[in-house]
Amino acid sequence: MATPKEHIELIRKTKFSIGGDPNPLTEDLHQAVRNLSAELYAKDVHFLMELIQNAEDNEYFEGVDPSLEFVITSQDITATGAPATLLIFNNEKGFYSRNIDSICSVGRSTKKGNRRRGYIGEKGIGFKSVFLISAQPYIFSNGYQIRFNEAPCPHCGLGYIVPEWIDENPTLDDIMKVYGSCSVLPTTVIVLPLTPDKVKPVKQQLSSIEPEVLLFLSKIKRLSVREDNEDTRLNTVSGIAITSETNFVTRKNIDAESYTLILSAEENSDKLGNECSYHIWKQKFPVRPENKVERRMDVEELVITLAFPNQERLQRGMKLPGVYAFLPTEMVTNFPFIIQGDFVLSSSRETILLDNKWNQGILDYVPSAFVNAFISLVKMTDEAPVSSLRRMFNFLPVNSSVYKNFNAVREAIRSTLVDEDILPSDESCMGQKFFHKPSEVGRIMPAFWGIVEKARKEGLDLYNLSSHGIYILHSSFDMIEYDNILNFLGVESVDNGWYAKCIKSYNLVLGVSEGVYLDLLLFLAENWNNIFHGTKIMNVPILKYVDHSGCVSLCSITESTRRSPGTICRSGQFHHISWLIDWNREFNGVANLFFLPKSTQNAICSSLKKETILHWLQNQAQVFALSVNNYATAVIDLIGGKPKLAITYCHFLYHSFLKEFVTRAEVDHLCCKLPVVDNYGNVHASTKRKILVPANRSKWNSLVGSNPLKAEGYIELGEEYLHPRTFAAGQFTHGEKFLKFLGSHVAVLDIPSLPSPNAAIPALSSPLTKENTFLLLDWIQSMKKRKTPIPERFLTSIKDGNWLRVTINGFSGYKSPVQSFFYSFSFGDVLQNGSVFVDIPLIDQSFYGERISNYRQELKTIGVMFEYGEACQFIGDHFMRLASASMLSKDRVLSILALIKYLRTKCLPPDEFICSIKEGSWLKTSHGYRSPVGAVLFDDEWKTAIQLSDVPLIDQAFYGDEILGFKDELGLLGVIVGFSRCHQLVIENLKQSSHLNSLKADAFILSLDCMRCAKLSGRLVSTLRDAKCLKTNHGYKPPSECFLFDQEWGCLLQVFGGFPIIDHSYYGSNISGYGNELKRLGVVVDFAVAVNSVIICLRQLASSSSVTKENAFSLLSCYRQLKGTSYEFPSDLKKCIREVKWLRTRLGDFRSPRECILFGPEWETISSISILPFIDDSDNYYGKDIHEYRDELKSIGVAVKFVRGVRFLPSCLCFPRSTDSITPRIALSLLQCLRILLEDKYTFSNEFLSKVSKNWLKTYVGYMSPGDCLLFDEESGLKPTDGPFIDEGFYGSEIRTYEKELSSIGVTIDAEKGSTLLARHLHMHSDFATIIRIYEFLAKVKWSPDKEAKRLIWIPKGKRNGRWVEPDECVLHDKDGLFGLQFNVLEKNYKNKVALQFFSGAFGVKSYPSLDDYCKLWKGWETPGHRLSHDECCAFWRFVVRHKGSKKEQMLSESLGKVPVYSGLDGIMLFDKNDVFIADDLHLKELFVQSSSRPLFVWYPQPSSPLLPRTMLFELYTKIGVRVISKSVQKKELSLKNGLELKQINLGDAMIGKGLLRLILGFLACSSMKLEADRRHEAVQPLLNLTVFETSEPVEVGFTLLLSSGQTHEVRASRMVRWDKTSSKVFIQKMDESAGQKDRLEYATYFSETIAEGLLWEKEDQISSLSELIKLAFILKFDEDAVGFLMKSKNLQVFVEDEEFLSAAFPNE
Repeated sequence: MATPKEHIELIRKTKFSIGGDPNPLTEDLHQAVRNLSAELYAKDVHFLMELIQNAEDNEYFEGVDPSLEFVITSQDITATGAPATLLIFNNEKGFYSRNIDSICSVGRSTKKGNRRRGYIGEKGIGFKSVFLISAQPYIFSNGYQIRFNEAPCPHCGLGYIVPEWIDENPTLDDIMKVYGSCSVLPTTVIVLPLTPDKVKPVKQQLSSIEPEVLLFLSKIKRLSVREDNEDTRLNTVSGIAITSETNFVTRKNIDAESYTLILSAEENSDKLGNECSYHIWKQKFPVRPENKVERRMDVEELVITLAFPNQERLQRGMKLPGVYAFLPTEMVTNFPFIIQGDFVLSSSRETILLDNKWNQGILDYVPSAFVNAFISLVKMTDEAPVSSLRRMFNFLPVNSSVYKNFNAVREAIRSTLVDEDILPSDESCMGQKFFHKPSEVGRIMPAFWGIVEKARKEGLDLYNLSSHGIYILHSSFDMIEYDNILNFLGVESVDNGWYAKCIKSYNLVLGVSEGVYLDLLLFLAENWNNIFHGTKIMNVPILKYVDHSGCVSLCSITESTRRSPGTICRSGQFHHISWLIDWNREFNGVANLFFLPKSTQNAICSSLKKETILHWLQNQAQVFALSVNNYATAVIDLIGGKPKLAITYCHFLYHSFLKEFVTRAEVDHLCCKLPVVDNYGNVHASTKRKILVPANRSKWNSLVGSNPLKAEGYIELGEEYLHPRTFAAGQFTHGEKFLKFLGSHVAVLDIPSLPSPNAAIPALSSPLTKENTFLLLDWIQSMKKRKTPIPERFLTSIKDGNWLRVTINGFSGYKSPVQSFFYSFSFGDVLQNGSVFVDIPLIDQSFYGERISNYRQELKTIGVMFEYGEACQFIGDHFMRLASASMLSKDRVLSILALIKYLRTKCLPPDEFICSIKEGSWLKTSHGYRSPVGAVLFDDEWKTAIQLSDVPLIDQAFYGDEILGFKDELGLLGVIVGFSRCHQLVIENLKQSSHLNSLKADAFILSLDCMRCAKLSGRLVSTLRDAKCLKTNHGYKPPSECFLFDQEWGCLLQVFGGFPIIDHSYYGSNISGYGNELKRLGVVVDFAVAVNSVIICLRQLASSSSVTKENAFSLLSCYRQLKGTSYEFPSDLKKCIREVKWLRTRLGDFRSPRECILFGPEWETISSISILPFIDDSDNYYGKDIHEYRDELKSIGVAVKFVRGVRFLPSCLCFPRSTDSITPRIALSLLQCLRILLEDKYTFSNEFLSKVSKNWLKTYVGYMSPGDCLLFDEESGLKPTDGPFIDEGFYGSEIRTYEKELSSIGVTIDAEKGSTLLARHLHMHSDFATIIRIYEFLAKVKWSPDKEAKRLIWIPKGKRNGRWVEPDECVLHDKDGLFGLQFNVLEKNYKNKVALQFFSGAFGVKSYPSLDDYCKLWKGWETPGHRLSHDECCAFWRFVVRHKGSKKEQMLSESLGKVPVYSGLDGIMLFDKNDVFIADDLHLKELFVQSSSRPLFVWYPQPSSPLLPRTMLFELYTKIGVRVISKSVQKKELSLKNGLELKQINLGDAMIGKGLLRLILGFLACSSMKLEADRRHEAVQPLLNLTVFETSEPVEVGFTLLLSSGQTHEVRASRMVRWDKTSSKVFIQKMDESAGQKDRLEYATYFSETIAEGLLWEKEDQISSLSELIKLAFILKFDEDAVGFLMKSKNLQVFVEDEEFLSAAFPNE
C-alpha cells in the first residue's frame, strides 16, 4: 500500500498530468473547476455550515464523543503573510485514500446517495467552500499533509483541486502550539490562512455561532470556538463551548420517540454558562410517491423532528431559526417550536426551497407530528396538576408566519387540534382530569372566576359549573395571558345566560359573605352595559333589602326598576345606615322605601370600587342613595293629616339634627313645609303658616297682652309638643329642649324673635316699666340682628311715644326717644354753652342702671342722640334753620367764622360744627350763594387760569376786605386760598371748547401743565381736542389734526403735502418738551404715527386713483432718502406701498407694485397672447424716468426681470379667437414661461387651466386642447395617426424638450397613461388593422374605460367594413354553439389577434353566456312544438349544474316553466314542470309508465354522463319545482271485497312476537330517539292489542296522481299487509309456502313498512331506519341470537325495565 505522500504524487501525476502522460479528461476537469467557482455560495457563513456538516457526516471510533473545535490566531504559521489563521480540529477517524481522491475531484462526494445512512451533506462542494475565506487551505489527517491553492497550478493550469505535499509552514509542532501542547492533537486538522478581507467577517461569524447548532446533530456532542493570541488583549472573537446531552427517553415506539435534550453553552470565561432543555419529538412518516424528487429517490421514510424549548432558547444573534435541515437555516417561522427535516436547501443554505415538492411533503406531515407530540405532552402526565399543563400550550403556533407555506402548516395544526380533546374543564379540579374539544369548552370572565374561588373557600358547592349546557375551561387556563392561545383554538366565552343560571343555581347572593356578594355586584356592574343589560340576569333575584319586618329579602333588577316591592335605597353616609333603617321601621314604611342591609352597605363603603358599584346600583337597579335629609324629604310629603305622625316626624328631625345627621340648612328647609299641630289638634301643612309659642309660656303676652299677629294668620302651637317621648330608635325627647328646637327651626316664635306688627302698640303711649322697656329693646335688638326692617307704624309709635324716662335740668319726666340725649362727659360743656339755643333732655340712667348702656344701638335706632358731633349738629342745625329762613347776612357769616376761630383758640375741635354747616349754601360767590367747599379766594396767581376756567370766586365786593382776615377759617370750610397747584380745579371748572379757540401761548402751556399735574385730566383732553386752540402753519387747528415737525424724517410729511405743523416760533422751543401731552391731545409726534397718517393718505388717494405722478416720484425719492437710516420705511408702510394700487399701468388702471411689470424687450413675443400689467412708461405719464428707480421698484415688489414677471402670465393669458395664429414660436415661448413657473414650484389655478384648455395645440387630428393631446412615443407600437398626437412636423423636435411643461397643462406624455384619450378616438376608425393595433396597445397597458369613453366593440365584415356594437351584445366564447343568434361571439373575429381577456376586463364582455342568458334561451325553447336535440339539452343542463347555487336555483325556479321529458327518436320535448315527476320510487314509476299514454317523468341523459350526474340533475329538478312521484301520489287503502273469507290467527303466527318487540324497544331507546321507558312501552302497546286476520285474496292499495289540468291517473298495487289502526286489526295476505326468495323479501318489505309506519307515524324521519331493521330481522325469522347480534351491530340495547315489560307481555316465553 502506498504511503500518503506517494498517494499524493500519484494523483498529481495520473490525474493532473504533472510529470506524467497527459490526461484525456483534462478539459473536462477545467470545465468542472469553472463550474465549481461559479457555484460557490455568496455568503461567508456557508463555509462554516459546510464544515460542521462535514464533521457530522464523518465517522468516529466507538467510545469517542465527537467534537469540533475552531481556533483562530493572529500567528502566521503558514508563512503566507495571512493576517490571521483559522484552525479546525475534529476527532473523527481521519482521511483515507478514498477521501483524498474525493476532495481532489469535483462532485465526487463519498456521501452521495447515502441519505438513509444518516449523511446530511449533499451539495458536492463541502470542504471546497473554504476557498471563500482562504486562498490556500491545508489538511493534516492520518499522515496526510497537503495544501490546495485557489490560483491555477503552474504545472497544469487548474486551481482548487490540485493537492500539494508540504513539510513545513506549518508543521505539526506549530499546530500543537496553537492547540495546546498539553492536549492530544485530534486526528484531523484543517488550517486556513485567511485572506485580509475575510478576517473580520470570519470573526463575526465565529462570534455568532448559535448554541442550537447541535440541536439536531446526532453525532457531534461538543463544538467550541476560541481565539489564541499571545496578547489576549488582541482577542476580539467571542468564544463559546457548546455541549449537548440526551437526558432520558420518555416514549418510544415503532413510529415515534420522544426524549429530553439539554444544550449548554459557556461563553469565554463564564464558567456558569447557559443551559436549556428541549423536549424532542421524532416521528417517521412514509414518503408519498407524488413528493419524491431525484435527490431523495432512495429515501422511503421521512423523519420529522420537533424541538420544544422548556426554557428561554439559547441565543447569540438577533434571529432564532425556526427551520433546520440538520443545521440551522435563516428562516424565522415565528413558531414557538423548531422544525427539523431532511429539507432540500437553496444553494446558499439560507432557506429551504418552498416550491419543492419534497419539502412540501415534509411540511404536510408537520401538523400530524405536532399534534401527536402536543397530545403526548398534555395527556401523558397523569400525576401532574392541571396548572402545569399550561406551559405546553405555549408551544402552539399562535402567531402567523411571514411564509405562506408555514401559515398553511399553522392552519392545519389549528384545524386538527380543534377536534381533539385537549383542554381541561373545571371538573379537573376534583382530581380526575377531564379533557374536551375547544369547541365544547367555554370561558368565563376573570372577575367571575375570582368570585367562584372565594365562594368555594367559604364552603359553597361550586364544583359542577359545567352543568349548565357547556364545559367550563379550567381556571388555570382561563387567564388573560392565554387569550391568544385560546383564540387560536377557537375557545369562546359562555353566553350571558350561563351567568344567570349559575347565580340562581348556587345561591351566590345569600349563601356567601358580604365581600363575595360585593364582588358579584362589582362584576355585574363592570359588565352590565356590554354583556348583561337586557338579558335573563335582570330577572335573577340579586338585590338584598330589609323589609318592614326587619328581615333580609331579595328582588331582581327588573323588580327594582319597576318598584315592585318598593323603592330600594341605601344610606348616603356610612354612619347613617342604622339610623335610617330603624326610623324606617318607626314610620312603618309610609314612604314605601326599603334599604339595603346594614352589612351590605358597610361592605360597599369599605370597597375600593364602591364608586363603580354605587353608579351601577343607581343607574341600572334604580337603587338611590338617600341621605337623612333625602329620607326626611320623601317622608314629609306622605304625612297628610295625621297628628301623631306629624309629631313623630318632628321628633325624627330633632334627633337627626342633634346627631348632626342633617345640617341646620337642611332642617330649616324641611321645616318650611313641616306639618304642625295647633292647640286645637289641627294639622297645618301649609308652607306659609306662622306659629307662636303657647301663650302660657310666652313673653309676648306680658308685653302686648293678646296675640299681636293674629291678623297676620299666626297660630299657637299645640301643647303635645311639650310632652316628653321615647321612640323605637332608642331616642328620648325632653319637652323644653324640643320646644327650643322648634323655635329655632320651625319658626315657633316669641319676643324677641317675633316679627313686629305694622301697627302702633297702645302700651307705648304711656310710661313703660323698666322690665318691659328692656323687653322692647331686646325685641328691637333681635330685629336688627336679623336685619329685619321695622314696620313704619310700629317704629313711629316707639319713637314718638312718651314712654322713655329722662331728666331735664335735674327734673325727671318721660319723653319720646327722638327728643332725648344719652349723657356723656366728653361734650358736657358744649351742651351747656349750647343750652342758650335749646334744652337737652337726658335719659335717666339712675333709673335704668348700667344695663341701659348695652342698648346704645337700639336707642340710636329709635332716635336717641349720643355724640358730641350730634350736639354740634344740633347747634349747627339751629344756625342752618336760621339760614333757611333767610340768607345769612354779612355779619352772621363773619360771626360764624369768628366762632370757629374761638373754638380753635379753646382747643376744641371745630370739625363737627364745620361739618354741620360747610355743606350749606350760605356763602356768596361769583356763582351765587353756595357751599364754601370749592369756592376760591381770588389773587394774582389765578389770572392765567381764569382764561381756561370759570371757578367760583368769593364776592369780595360784598364781604369787603374784612373777610381776608379769616383765610385759615375759610380754608377749614373748604375755600381755596391761593392757586397752590389747583390744576384739577381748573379742569373741573373748565370753560366750554367754544371759549378755548385761539388760546394764547401761556394759557395753552398752562393747559399742558394741568394735563401733566392733574390726576384726572380726561375732561381737559377731550375739551381741547375739539377746540381750535393750537397754532400751525395753516392757522389754528384742533390738536388731532396737527403734527410736531421732526428734522430727521420730516420729508415724509412732504410727499403728499397738506399736513398742519405746530408753529414753533409762536410757542418757543419749550413746546417740544410736552411731547407726551401733545400726543394725548392727538398731535402726531411719533414717526410711526406719522407713517400711519401717510399710509391713510396714500390709501385714500389710491382708492380714488388720485396719486399723481409727482406723488409717485416724491414717494420713491423719499424711499431712497430714508433707506439705511433709523427712519427707514417700516414694514407696514412698505406693505401698504406694495399692496395699494398707486402705480399706473399701460392698461390705464392703477395697480399695486407687486401687480406690475417694468417692461423689457424680452416680453415682446409672449405679449401677443397675454394682457400684462406693464407700468405706464409712455411720455404721457411716467416716461422713461421711471426706469431710474428700477432698484426701488424692485424692492417694493415690481417685477423688473422676466423670470419674476412670468408669474403674471397664468392670470393674464388671453388667446386670440383664431388659434391658428399661434405660431410655433409663440407656443414654444409660452412653454418656456411655464418652465420658469414650474421651476419655481408654481401651482396652476383652475382658472389658468381653463384658459389653456382651449383648442390651440395642433395634432394629427386637428387643433385640440392640451387635455385631449398626446405626445407621440415611437416605442408604443402605434402610429402618429392612430390618435390625437401633437404634430411634431409643425412644432419641430424642440417640442419634445417641454415634456414636463406639456404634462403640467394636461398633455399626456406617457402613451400608456393616454390610453383613455386613444380609446375615445377609437370609434373614428374603420380600418381593422388599425383597430387591432389600438386594441393590442390598450390591452398591453391594461386600459379600462372611463365614463366618457364610448363602450363600443368593432365587429368586422372584411378589412374595412363592419359595425360598432355594445359590449352587452357580445360574449367571448360560445363553446356549445347555442347563442349564435343572440350574441356576437368575439372568439370568431379576434382569436389570435387580440387577447380575449382584454374585452372582458375593459368592456365587461361576458366570457360565456350567463345563467340569465341560458334562462332566456330556454324560454325561447318553451314555445309549443319545439323539440331539443340530445346535445342541446345536455349542454344546457351541464351549464346549469356547473353554476348551481341557492340564488341561481331561485332564478331557475322562477324562469323555467317547463322541463324536458324523453319522447322518442324525434327529440326531447318540454312539459309543464307541474305535470312531470322525478322517479324516486321505481315501483310507482313502473305502475304509472305502464298505465299512462304520455310522458310523466323527467328526462336525463342515457347513458349517464360524468359531466351531468343523474343525482345532481334530479336534485336540481327538485329545487326548481319538479315533484317526486312518492310525495305527489295520494295513497288510498282499498276496501276488502264483500264476502271475503278472513281467518283470525295468533300474533306469533304473524311474526309479531317477543323478538319483534325487543328490536323495536331497543330502537326507541337509541340516541336518535331517546324515549324514556314509559313512553317506549306506550309506543309498542298497540302491537300487543292487535287482532290479525289472514286472507288468500290480495290486499291492495290505490295510488292517484293529480295533474295541473285537473286530470288524474289512477293505478292499483298489491300491498300484502294492512294495519287498520282504528279497529286495531291487521290484514295479511297468506303467503304460499313454496314462495321463492323474491316473494319472501317482498312480504318482509311490506310487513316492516306497515309496522314502522304504524308505530312512528309522528316521526317520519325514523320510519325508514326502523323498517330496514325489522325487514332484516324478519328475513332471519326473528332468531334470538341473530337479532341480538343485529342489535349490537347497530349499538341498540334494551334495559331492565324493558325486559320486565317483555316478560309481562309474554309470560309463557
